[in-house]
Amino acid sequence: MIRNSNKDDLDKIVHLWYEVSLKAHDFIDKEYWKTSQQDMKEKYIPLSDTYIIEEDNQLRGFISMVDNYLAALFVASNFQSSGYGKRLLDHVKKNRDYIELKVFKKNKKAYNFYSNNEFIIEQELLSEDLKEKEYLMVWRAEK
Repeated sequence: MIRNSNKDDLDKIVHLWYEVSLKAHDFIDKEYWKTSQQDMKEKYIPLSDTYIIEEDNQLRGFISMVDNYLAALFVASNFQSSGYGKRLLDHVKKNRDYIELKVFKKNKKAYNFYSNNEFIIEQELLSEDLKEKEYLMVWRAEK
């Protein structure tokens, strides 16, 4: 089931984000993710529209949007490639004509996921804080 997140979900969301970030972004120092947890909890998640997907009362994944910017899409490691990410993405696509996101170039699994879901590279960038190459990707609804 997909639903809007609430404050009771916050700790579970941040925990899932942290665990998956460490695995998906093993090319980035673990300290970066560790020190970013508080910002996720106090700033990023509360300021975004976040939807979670649950099964058997267990958090499987979440997606966070800031207007048309996809700020986060994370699925628990043991449930990746099971359709949860696509369901979350389709959920936010329903009410939008345009979505953009950034994905690290080295995160090939995420890049492939977005490519397979109709996102195209608009631009290659260098992340300011981490000095890692990333893609700005966009999706546009068919007219």
